[in-house]
Amino acid sequence: MNAPASPLRVQGLRFRWPNGAPALDHCSFSLPGPGLWMLVGGNGSGKSTLLRLIAGLLQPEAGEIFCTAPPALVFQNPDHQLLLPGCGSELCFHLPKGQRPDLATVEAALARVGLAGFASRPIHSLSGGQKQRLAIASALISGARLLLLDEPTALLDPQSQGEVLALIRKLCNGPSPEGSLPLTALWVTHRLEELELCDGALHLERGRPGRWQKGPALRLELEGLPRGRATG
Repeated sequence: MNAPASPLRVQGLRFRWPNGAPALDHCSFSLPGPGLWMLVGGNGSGKSTLLRLIAGLLQPEAGEIFCTAPPALVFQNPDHQLLLPGCGSELCFHLPKGQRPDLATVEAALARVGLAGFASRPIHSLSGGQKQRLAIASALISGARLLLLDEPTALLDPQSQGEVLALIRKLCNGPSPEGSLPLTALWVTHRLEELELCDGALHLERGRPGRWQKGPALRLELEGLPRGRATG
């Protein structure tokens, strides 16, 4: 029996900023399959740039990106992507083109992220963690099956950080809705403790990724780096 195709394959990706500074250099890797995968690196390592290239917000200088699952980017700050005043209207805005708004569909999407009954709630009344859950629901209702999460817990309190991470893990490793493809997440982080809950992780340094490792093993390796090189 053939192994399932990788949800994402990046080959020889290169990107430089207009001032000539390199962000990614011959970056190549594949996601092993559905699940929660993490990319860890320090400031300037190229991890956020990589997500924007995969999402199509930037164009590479060279290389190719192959996605077998529709992607959606979830920003670090949900206020940068939530556009409408209410939770229900926000989700309706992200429905696939041609799909008519349907309250049952909206309610189901909210329930998947722990926001059942929030369809009529104004977005300004939500906590930071609830806004991030709504951003995730917006990605899911759009039909995305590859979530690109750019440090989604960086602005949250410790409790909300744990809840959002547990939610993504549950979505990626639990049953998918009938008729839908399995969900995959590529989670960018600099928080080494988050590596404990992923299915695998790699270290991005100076625009080049290392090999896939178990999250706890990579955490131990990076915590042992000399002071000044650590990515936490």
